[in-house]
Amino acid sequence: MTFDRDVSLQRMGTEPFDVLVVGGGITGAGVALDAAARGLRTALVERDDFASGTSSRSSKLVHGGLRYLSQGDYRLVAQALAERQRLLTNAPHLVRALPFLVPSYGSRARMRAVSSALWLYDLAGGARIGRLHRRLSPADAMTRTPALRRDGLVGAHVYLDAQADDARLTLTVLRSAALDHRAVVANHVAVTGLLTTTGGRVVGAAVRAEGRDFDVRAAVVVNAAGVWADELAGQGARTIRPAKGVHLTLMADRVPTRVALVLRVPADGRSIFVVPWPGADRVYVGTTDTDYDGPLDAPMCTGADVAYLLDAVNAALTTDLSPADVVGTWAGLRPLVAGAAGSRSADLSRRHRVARSRPGLVTIAGGKLTTYRAMAADTVDAVEAELGRRHVPSPTGTLALRGAMAGTDHLTSRYGREARVVRALASSQPALAEALVPGLPYLGAEALYAARYEMATTLDDVLARRARALILDRDASVAAAPGVARLLAPELGWTEADQAAQVEAYRAGAEAERLAAS
Repeated sequence: MTFDRDVSLQRMGTEPFDVLVVGGGITGAGVALDAAARGLRTALVERDDFASGTSSRSSKLVHGGLRYLSQGDYRLVAQALAERQRLLTNAPHLVRALPFLVPSYGSRARMRAVSSALWLYDLAGGARIGRLHRRLSPADAMTRTPALRRDGLVGAHVYLDAQADDARLTLTVLRSAALDHRAVVANHVAVTGLLTTTGGRVVGAAVRAEGRDFDVRAAVVVNAAGVWADELAGQGARTIRPAKGVHLTLMADRVPTRVALVLRVPADGRSIFVVPWPGADRVYVGTTDTDYDGPLDAPMCTGADVAYLLDAVNAALTTDLSPADVVGTWAGLRPLVAGAAGSRSADLSRRHRVARSRPGLVTIAGGKLTTYRAMAADTVDAVEAELGRRHVPSPTGTLALRGAMAGTDHLTSRYGREARVVRALASSQPALAEALVPGLPYLGAEALYAARYEMATTLDDVLARRARALILDRDASVAAAPGVARLLAPELGWTEADQAAQVEAYRAGAEAERLAAS
């Protein structure tokens, strides 16, 4: 099998499928892998690029959700911690353990409260990562994070969770579905309508790609469109309540820390993270959690968001951060299942819900990055029921993702065993062994690999998601864009006019983010 867009489009227009998944974020990717691994003929379409929505704009953490304990959602925490462990086992090249430090200020009552929460976390499954949480003296905490405020520091705790590049994880799940289990997937394919029988049963979707309209026939359609799920399902009660989460990227020397941090926001009592980005000399800060009623296609980090996060970090640490220190931003929308009117988005459960929206249409809503596999398994169970097929247990709990192998160097931690192909490209010509964007770890060979083997078709696909240059250093990525376009041009068949258009579109998107955050 191949991961080739032209081949996928040709097959989608001519072959019937058992299930068509609409949405190429982590949830849809997980559904496609689970369905294909159970032997269902599976197709997936994504309107934009894979993971271009929420699934490239998360906190990039694979975790149980320590804060959900305070909401009493022990079942969600236990499930997420079990899924965290599966990902550490099934995708060791993408998911890595990461220490988090929780400082405590003021009275020792705060230390006792944190200790109690972490014992619950360990008991719920956190200890499976191989280490219990530890209590630290103020001196030990300062050794790990020199930026901590010393006044009032009574101690700290450190525990392990995990981190992953969300867009890379999504892409790897999709490649596993296509290359290892015969799923047919394609990005930049817009659904223009659902196909129905005279009796009203959904039997596929009308789609548009490359200016051409055609139908994809499937016995069941899965609506995995995230915050767009209500739009695809059609008129009816609002089931999705979008919540905006914002992150900022800073140079690592502006926030001296050897570990990730959990900091309490004095203004509202929420917690935020400060997380090192491996291998990139950057840290990122987030997240906010606010109701959102703007355009779903263009959530932006605003100046108020920047001020909120920087103020929170400056209050907890000895830093003196200003908006001038921000080198990248991103904003994503959580597709929360709508709850009681008047409740804060931060109080809504991160659990998921699978529903039969109408005959032939199964909708998956809610959830979080860490639990995508469990969400997918539940969804495919519903698909089997809709098909009237004998139930086949999900095999994905022990299914290694493509390329799975442990590794700490840059290429292995992104591609696993497939890193050998990238290395071969890098050795084929000097330009491919050079930095794709100065100051960041990505190689020119990775851009060529993205276009040739990962279905990247635009400059934004490469710089924003295959590499994470846009969020790690917006200005440097814009400056490098013309050179990256020239590198991609022979592979993608771009003329000089095409290159100029790609660069301008990328520059305009980056500039819109800059202006929104100012």
